[in-house]
Formats: sequence, structure tokens, C-alpha cells
Amino acid sequence: MAGAIKGPGIFLAQFASDDAPFDSLPSIARWAAGLGYKAVQIPTWDRRLFDLDRCAESQTYADEVRGICAEAGVAISELSTHLQGQLVAVNPAYDAAFDSFAPKAVQGNPAKRQAWAVDQVTKAATAAQRLGLAGTVSFTGSLAFPYLYPWPQRPEGLVETTFAELARRWCPILDAYDDAGVDIGFELHPGEDVFDGASWERFQSAVAGHPRARINYDPSHFLLQAMDYLAFIDLYHDRISAFHVKDAEFRPDGRQGVYSGYSPWAERAGRFRSLGDGQVDFSAVFTRLTQHGYRGWAVMEWECFLKSPSQGAAEGAPFIARHLIDVTDKAFDDFANGQVDQARIERMLGLSQ
Repeated sequence: MAGAIKGPGIFLAQFASDDAPFDSLPSIARWAAGLGYKAVQIPTWDRRLFDLDRCAESQTYADEVRGICAEAGVAISELSTHLQGQLVAVNPAYDAAFDSFAPKAVQGNPAKRQAWAVDQVTKAATAAQRLGLAGTVSFTGSLAFPYLYPWPQRPEGLVETTFAELARRWCPILDAYDDAGVDIGFELHPGEDVFDGASWERFQSAVAGHPRARINYDPSHFLLQAMDYLAFIDLYHDRISAFHVKDAEFRPDGRQGVYSGYSPWAERAGRFRSLGDGQVDFSAVFTRLTQHGYRGWAVMEWECFLKSPSQGAAEGAPFIARHLIDVTDKAFDDFANGQVDQARIERMLGLSQ
């Protein structure tokens, strides 16, 4: 179990804005470093911070980005293509809602929008390679999610067709990642067709266990589904390539549960919280990930319904730092005689007279 989880890191997407210091990569990287973060996860759709097209084409630009972060005192944990990945697969029910994720030139044209998204996610593999990164993080998109609840009854074959189509769309992208030597960690998230362990297994089967298809582990999404987020690590730890440290609380009552009666975030039974304010047992999460050999970054994603982003960010770095485990190379009973004495063992067991 040599090594340790790296951190703290911070996902910049929720903090980027037109106001300083959140309006450029140099200033937001310095801000993050000043709070104690050691790495930043960069959203590739926000040109205030990063130009994905340019990074995919220019090693000089990639070196410039790395230099900006290094000068500020942070590494780059991963590139994020969550918004573009969402657009790789969109059910028509969501066309209008997701159109804003794409440039105006392709809005209103699902085929062109999807082609743009595939191009973007593919370019992220090359960009990550140029930056010397091991992986990116993303979403799978959703075709069947409007039919999640089985009423009215789903027609036979709908789910199978969905995952076959997801595989048709994603396999060429995954092959491009393989060529680049980069993983893509899918965040298992309600709203995506891949949102829990069972749907992940369907996706894995559909893409024939593609080695570059990995998981961006986020326990908050599992807590809000009333899943065992620790057992999930036991089941799928060999596929976890990234880790979003995000907290949540789930408090069902006589009025609402998982579906929360269309309530806004502040009034839902399940809500995202700043680190330490929710119900996720992060001591157990970090322990379980460490035991199973995860050595990637622990990256805070802030989406609290109540606490300000400035307070959440300030509290996040020390929270993660407190949970990092310096893995021991000693056993607690090393003071005892640890050498094998077969004759002594047999005497203790009554095997020699």
C-alpha cells in the first residue's frame, strides 16, 4: 500500500466568473493555492480559464498552461469535459435544456451539437496527453433517463438499445483515449444513463470492458440514492480513476423522499452540502480508497445549497488535508517476533510432542 491519495485539489467550474480573481487561470490558480489546494481540475468549456482547441493543437500552449499552474503552486489533477460529455447523448426531451451547453452555432441542431461534443471530448484526450495528465473526467450523457421509473412500462429492448447506442457513440472516443494513453473517468450521476453500479455494469458490458472507461467516484450522488457508497468502492475500486470530494445529506420525511416532489434544491430531502456539513463518512471513504490502492487526486467539488462558495472553498482544503492518510510501512505488532519459527508454531498448536 505504498503511497497516498494526493490532495487537496479543487474543481474550478463552480468558482469561475467574470470577477477577479476567478476570471483567468493565473489568478484563480493563485487563489486556490492561497487556500491550501495543491491541484486544480480545469473545466475545458470555460475559455476564461482554458482553450481546449488550442491545447489539443499546440504543445507550446500546453506547456504555458502547465507553467501558469506551476508558478502559482498547483498541479493539474484532470481536465473536465462534463458539459461536452453530456451532449454526446441527449434524449429529445432534454434538447432545449441542454442546448445552452453548446456554442450558438450548433444550438437547435442535435446532430451538429453531438458532433461538436464528440470532437471536444476527443480533443480532451490529446490535450491531457500534452499536459502530461493520466486522465480526464466527464459524463456519459443520457438517452433512457426519462424512462428511469418503470411506469408506464418500458417497451422490451429500450434499455438494451440505449446501451448499445451509448457504446456505438463512446467506443471510438475511448479508442482515441487509448491511443493517447489517457483514461476518462465518468461521474456516475442521476440524469446520466450511467448513475449507479448496475448501470455502470451495463455500460461496461456494452463497451466490452474498455480499459479507458473509468469512474470519477463521488459519494454524494450515491448517498442521495440511498446506496452503500463504501461497498461501491469494494466492488469497483479497480475502475476508479478520479475522486470528487463532495458532501450531501438525505433527510426523507412524510412529505418527500428521493424524488422530492419537484422541490427546489433548498427544500429537497436530498441536498448537496459543503464538506463536513453533510452525512458522508469521509474518514471511511478515504480509508476504503486508500486500502484499495487509489493514489489519484482528492478534488473538492463545491455545490452547497446554503453555504457561500468562498467559505466552502476556504474550509475545503483543510478538510481534505485532515483526511489524507500517510500510509504506514509498519505493522502495529512489529515489536513482536515476526520471524517464522516453524517448530514453535507446531508446539503452540500441539502438533509436536
